[in-house]
Amino acid sequence: MSEVIVIASGKGGTGKTTVCAGLAVALAKAKKRVLVIDCDSGMRGVDLMLGVTDRLVYDISDVISGACESSDAMYRVEGDLELYCIAAPLHADDEVSPSLIKRFVNQVKNDFDTILIDSPAGTGSGFYAAANAADRALVVINTEPISIRGCKNIGDRLRELNITDSRLIINRFDKERFYQAGLYEDLDEVIDEAGMRLIGLIPEEVRIIALSQRGALANNWSQASVVFDTIVKRLEGVDVPIIVKY
Repeated sequence: MSEVIVIASGKGGTGKTTVCAGLAVALAKAKKRVLVIDCDSGMRGVDLMLGVTDRLVYDISDVISGACESSDAMYRVEGDLELYCIAAPLHADDEVSPSLIKRFVNQVKNDFDTILIDSPAGTGSGFYAAANAADRALVVINTEPISIRGCKNIGDRLRELNITDSRLIINRFDKERFYQAGLYEDLDEVIDEAGMRLIGLIPEEVRIIALSQRGALANNWSQASVVFDTIVKRLEGVDVPIIVKY
Protein backbone atom coordinates (compact mmCIF):
# COMPACT_ATOMS: atom_id res chain seq x y z
CA MET A 1 0.00 0.00 0.00
CA SER A 2 1.39 3.38 -0.97
CA GLU A 3 1.93 6.17 1.54
CA VAL A 4 2.37 9.92 1.23
CA ILE A 5 4.85 11.70 3.49
CA VAL A 6 5.23 15.46 3.76
CA ILE A 7 8.69 16.78 4.67
CA ALA A 8 8.25 20.03 6.60
CA SER A 9 10.14 22.53 8.74
CA GLY A 10 9.08 25.48 10.83
CA LYS A 11 11.78 27.76 9.44
CA GLY A 12 14.08 27.94 6.45
CA GLY A 13 17.66 26.78 6.49
CA THR A 14 17.23 23.48 8.33
CA GLY A 15 18.26 21.43 5.29
CA LYS A 16 14.74 20.13 4.76
CA THR A 17 15.04 19.77 0.97
CA THR A 18 18.37 17.98 1.27
CA VAL A 19 16.77 15.57 3.75
CA CYS A 20 13.84 15.04 1.37
CA ALA A 21 16.15 14.25 -1.55
CA GLY A 22 18.40 12.02 0.54
CA LEU A 23 15.46 10.10 1.91
CA ALA A 24 14.06 9.66 -1.60
CA VAL A 25 17.33 8.12 -2.73
CA ALA A 26 17.44 5.80 0.30
CA LEU A 27 13.85 4.65 -0.32
CA ALA A 28 14.61 3.98 -3.98
CA LYS A 29 17.77 2.06 -3.07
CA ALA A 30 15.53 -0.05 -0.81
CA LYS A 31 13.67 -1.10 -4.00
CA LYS A 32 10.77 1.30 -3.55
CA ARG A 33 9.16 3.09 -6.45
CA VAL A 34 9.34 6.71 -5.29
CA LEU A 35 7.88 10.02 -6.47
CA VAL A 36 9.07 13.33 -5.04
CA ILE A 37 6.73 16.31 -5.49
CA ASP A 38 8.31 19.68 -4.86
CA CYS A 39 5.68 22.10 -3.51
CA ASP A 40 8.12 24.88 -2.63
CA SER A 41 6.96 27.29 -5.35
CA GLY A 42 9.54 29.95 -6.15
CA MET A 43 12.25 28.14 -4.19
CA ARG A 44 12.34 24.76 -5.88
CA GLY A 45 15.42 22.67 -5.25
CA VAL A 46 14.62 18.94 -5.41
CA ASP A 47 15.16 18.86 -9.19
CA LEU A 48 18.64 20.30 -8.73
CA MET A 49 19.59 17.87 -5.99
CA LEU A 50 18.37 14.86 -7.95
CA GLY A 51 20.05 15.96 -11.17
CA VAL A 52 17.03 16.43 -13.46
CA THR A 53 17.14 20.23 -13.89
CA ASP A 54 18.61 20.19 -17.40
CA ARG A 55 15.68 18.11 -18.66
CA LEU A 56 12.88 20.12 -17.07
CA VAL A 57 10.08 21.38 -19.28
CA TYR A 58 7.00 20.99 -17.05
CA ASP A 59 6.30 21.40 -13.35
CA ILE A 60 3.44 20.59 -10.98
CA SER A 61 1.47 23.70 -11.97
CA ASP A 62 1.54 22.58 -15.62
CA VAL A 63 0.07 19.22 -14.61
CA ILE A 64 -2.66 20.79 -12.49
CA SER A 65 -3.59 23.32 -15.19
CA GLY A 66 -3.83 20.61 -17.84
CA ALA A 67 -0.91 21.94 -19.88
CA CYS A 68 0.65 18.47 -19.85
CA GLU A 69 -0.02 14.91 -18.76
CA SER A 70 1.19 13.93 -15.31
CA SER A 71 3.72 11.52 -16.83
CA ASP A 72 5.24 14.38 -18.84
CA ALA A 73 6.21 16.20 -15.62
CA MET A 74 7.59 13.11 -13.84
CA TYR A 75 11.32 13.12 -14.52
CA ARG A 76 13.11 9.91 -13.76
CA VAL A 77 16.41 10.28 -11.95
CA GLU A 78 19.27 8.88 -14.02
CA GLY A 79 20.49 5.45 -12.99
CA ASP A 80 18.78 2.20 -12.13
CA LEU A 81 16.52 3.55 -9.37
CA GLU A 82 12.73 3.82 -9.64
CA LEU A 83 12.92 7.44 -8.53
CA TYR A 84 10.92 10.26 -10.11
CA CYS A 85 10.65 13.98 -9.44
CA ILE A 86 8.04 16.62 -10.19
CA ALA A 87 9.42 20.15 -9.90
CA ALA A 88 7.77 23.09 -8.18
CA PRO A 89 6.92 26.21 -10.21
CA LEU A 90 9.74 28.72 -10.54
CA HIS A 91 7.44 31.53 -9.43
CA ALA A 92 5.56 31.70 -6.15
CA ASP A 93 2.54 33.14 -7.97
CA ASP A 94 2.04 29.72 -9.59
CA GLU A 95 1.50 27.97 -6.26
CA VAL A 96 -1.07 25.18 -6.48
CA SER A 97 -4.04 25.00 -4.10
CA PRO A 98 -4.30 22.31 -1.39
CA SER A 99 -7.40 20.71 -2.91
CA LEU A 100 -5.80 20.36 -6.35
CA ILE A 101 -2.58 18.91 -4.97
CA LYS A 102 -4.57 16.37 -2.97
CA ARG A 103 -6.63 15.42 -6.02
CA PHE A 104 -3.47 14.92 -8.07
CA VAL A 105 -1.78 12.82 -5.38
CA ASN A 106 -4.85 10.61 -5.10
CA GLN A 107 -4.76 10.06 -8.86
CA VAL A 108 -1.14 8.88 -8.97
CA LYS A 109 -0.47 7.37 -5.53
CA ASN A 110 -1.25 3.80 -6.55
CA ASP A 111 1.57 3.96 -9.11
CA PHE A 112 4.18 4.41 -6.37
CA ASP A 113 5.22 2.82 -3.10
CA THR A 114 6.05 6.17 -1.52
CA ILE A 115 5.33 9.77 -2.42
CA LEU A 116 7.42 12.42 -0.68
CA ILE A 117 6.16 16.01 -0.74
CA ASP A 118 8.70 18.74 -0.08
CA SER A 119 6.84 21.51 1.73
CA PRO A 120 7.86 25.16 1.88
CA ALA A 121 9.27 26.14 5.27
CA GLY A 122 6.80 27.62 7.73
CA THR A 123 3.02 27.33 7.86
CA GLY A 124 1.86 29.41 4.92
CA SER A 125 -0.46 28.38 2.12
CA GLY A 126 2.27 26.29 0.48
CA PHE A 127 2.61 24.21 3.62
CA TYR A 128 -1.12 23.48 3.63
CA ALA A 129 -0.98 22.52 -0.06
CA ALA A 130 1.80 20.02 0.69
CA ALA A 131 0.51 18.66 4.00
CA ASN A 132 -3.14 18.36 2.97
CA ALA A 133 -2.31 15.39 0.75
CA ALA A 134 -0.13 13.54 3.29
CA ASP A 135 -0.70 10.49 5.47
CA ARG A 136 2.22 11.22 7.78
CA ALA A 137 4.88 13.88 8.33
CA LEU A 138 8.58 14.23 8.96
CA VAL A 139 9.60 17.55 10.51
CA VAL A 140 13.21 18.66 10.07
CA ILE A 141 14.92 20.82 12.69
CA ASN A 142 18.33 21.99 13.83
CA THR A 143 19.21 22.14 17.53
CA GLU A 144 18.37 25.85 17.86
CA PRO A 145 15.52 27.46 19.83
CA ILE A 146 14.00 29.21 16.78
CA SER A 147 14.00 25.97 14.79
CA ILE A 148 12.38 24.08 17.67
CA ARG A 149 9.75 26.79 18.14
CA GLY A 150 8.92 26.45 14.45
CA CYS A 151 8.64 22.68 14.87
CA LYS A 152 6.05 23.09 17.62
CA ASN A 153 4.07 25.42 15.36
CA ILE A 154 4.22 22.87 12.52
CA GLY A 155 3.06 20.17 14.93
CA ASP A 156 -0.01 22.21 15.85
CA ARG A 157 -0.89 22.76 12.18
CA LEU A 158 -0.42 19.06 11.38
CA ARG A 159 -2.82 18.10 14.13
CA GLU A 160 -5.36 20.55 12.71
CA LEU A 161 -5.07 18.57 9.46
CA ASN A 162 -5.57 15.30 11.39
CA ILE A 163 -2.04 14.14 10.63
CA THR A 164 -1.20 12.41 13.89
CA ASP A 165 1.78 10.37 12.68
CA SER A 166 4.55 12.98 12.81
CA ARG A 167 8.20 12.27 13.49
CA LEU A 168 11.22 14.44 14.12
CA ILE A 169 14.48 14.53 12.17
CA ILE A 170 17.39 16.44 13.66
CA ASN A 171 19.60 17.54 10.78
CA ARG A 172 23.14 18.91 10.58
CA PHE A 173 23.98 17.70 14.05
CA ASP A 174 27.50 18.37 15.33
CA LYS A 175 28.01 16.97 18.81
CA GLU A 176 30.93 19.23 19.72
CA ARG A 177 29.18 22.42 18.61
CA PHE A 178 25.96 21.30 20.31
CA TYR A 179 27.56 21.04 23.73
CA GLN A 180 29.74 24.10 23.24
CA ALA A 181 26.65 26.20 22.50
CA GLY A 182 25.10 25.17 25.82
CA LEU A 183 21.57 25.89 24.64
CA TYR A 184 20.30 22.51 25.81
CA GLU A 185 21.50 20.03 28.37
CA ASP A 186 21.22 17.11 25.98
CA LEU A 187 19.29 15.82 22.97
CA ASP A 188 16.47 14.56 25.18
CA GLU A 189 15.71 18.17 26.09
CA VAL A 190 15.62 19.10 22.39
CA ILE A 191 13.19 16.27 21.64
CA ASP A 192 10.99 17.16 24.60
CA GLU A 193 10.87 20.81 23.51
CA ALA A 194 10.03 19.85 19.93
CA GLY A 195 7.16 17.65 21.11
CA MET A 196 7.70 14.84 18.60
CA ARG A 197 9.28 11.41 18.64
CA LEU A 198 12.70 11.29 17.04
CA ILE A 199 13.12 9.10 13.97
CA GLY A 200 16.48 10.27 12.63
CA LEU A 201 19.66 12.11 13.61
CA ILE A 202 21.63 13.27 10.58
CA PRO A 203 25.18 14.50 11.20
CA GLU A 204 26.70 17.63 9.71
CA GLU A 205 28.61 16.41 6.67
CA VAL A 206 30.00 18.64 3.96
CA ARG A 207 29.91 15.83 1.40
CA ILE A 208 26.11 15.54 1.61
CA ILE A 209 25.76 19.26 0.94
CA ALA A 210 28.27 19.19 -1.91
CA LEU A 211 26.65 16.20 -3.61
CA SER A 212 23.18 17.67 -3.31
CA GLN A 213 24.23 20.98 -4.81
CA ARG A 214 25.90 19.16 -7.73
CA GLY A 215 22.81 17.04 -8.38
CA ALA A 216 24.77 13.89 -7.63
CA LEU A 217 22.97 12.49 -4.59
CA ALA A 218 21.56 9.48 -6.41
CA ASN A 219 24.84 8.32 -7.92
CA ASN A 220 27.63 9.41 -5.57
CA TRP A 221 26.42 8.80 -2.07
CA SER A 222 28.44 9.38 1.09
CA GLN A 223 29.13 7.36 4.21
CA ALA A 224 26.25 9.16 5.89
CA SER A 225 23.82 7.32 3.61
CA VAL A 226 23.56 4.72 6.38
CA VAL A 227 21.68 7.35 8.41
CA PHE A 228 19.04 7.73 5.69
CA ASP A 229 18.86 3.94 5.37
CA THR A 230 18.15 3.82 9.11
CA ILE A 231 15.31 6.34 8.77
CA VAL A 232 13.79 4.22 5.99
CA LYS A 233 13.89 1.13 8.20
CA ARG A 234 12.29 3.01 11.10
CA LEU A 235 9.55 4.30 8.78
CA GLU A 236 8.84 0.64 8.00
CA GLY A 237 8.59 -0.16 11.71
CA VAL A 238 11.95 -1.88 12.06
CA ASP A 239 13.49 -1.32 15.49
CA VAL A 240 17.02 -0.13 14.70
CA PRO A 241 19.18 2.39 16.60
CA ILE A 242 18.64 6.03 15.69
CA ILE A 243 22.19 7.15 16.36
CA VAL A 244 24.53 5.48 13.89
CA LYS A 245 28.32 5.57 13.92
CA TYR A 246 29.88 5.40 10.45
